[in-house]
Amino acid sequence: MAREQREERDSEFVDKLVHINRVAKVVKGGRRFGFAALVVVGDQKGRVGFGHGKAREVPEAIRKATEAAKRSLVRVPLREGRTLHHDVFGRHGAGKVFLRAAPAGTGIIAGGPMRAVFETLGVQDVVAKSMGSSNPYNMVRATFAALGAEDSPRSVAARRGLKVSVLQARRGGEAEASAEA
Repeated sequence: MAREQREERDSEFVDKLVHINRVAKVVKGGRRFGFAALVVVGDQKGRVGFGHGKAREVPEAIRKATEAAKRSLVRVPLREGRTLHHDVFGRHGAGKVFLRAAPAGTGIIAGGPMRAVFETLGVQDVVAKSMGSSNPYNMVRATFAALGAEDSPRSVAARRGLKVSVLQARRGGEAEASAEA
């Protein structure tokens, strides 16, 4: 019974293999190979996580990475369930990423590791640029740093002690005032 429940809960997640690294250890009899896997897991409704797993066999490394990713899930606020609320910059080491909210129909314009994060997160419209390192580990970590800085109008209003409608009205009022000037 408990196992069936866990299987059901696990099936809601989508996992994407981002990168596999093969490393060789030279020993007396030749080379011993090991594998490291980077996996991104998400429910396509605003939760996403990434994990890293190492083992002597590829499937075992992927399984370990998937379990680690499920333990590190974070919730990201999305606008209309399809894009980000605002533009955001993230960095990890030399990996720098810039994420921009996009209008409906844009699609996911992002490269490699970032694309996997957005697909598992459930974002449909985003424009992303990777600058600096192209190392998949640093790109994924930089993307998560950027997503961690993402704020919803609801959380900003709560933090500032305002109503969301007042916050949104101010935003529209500023746009009109600058258009008149």
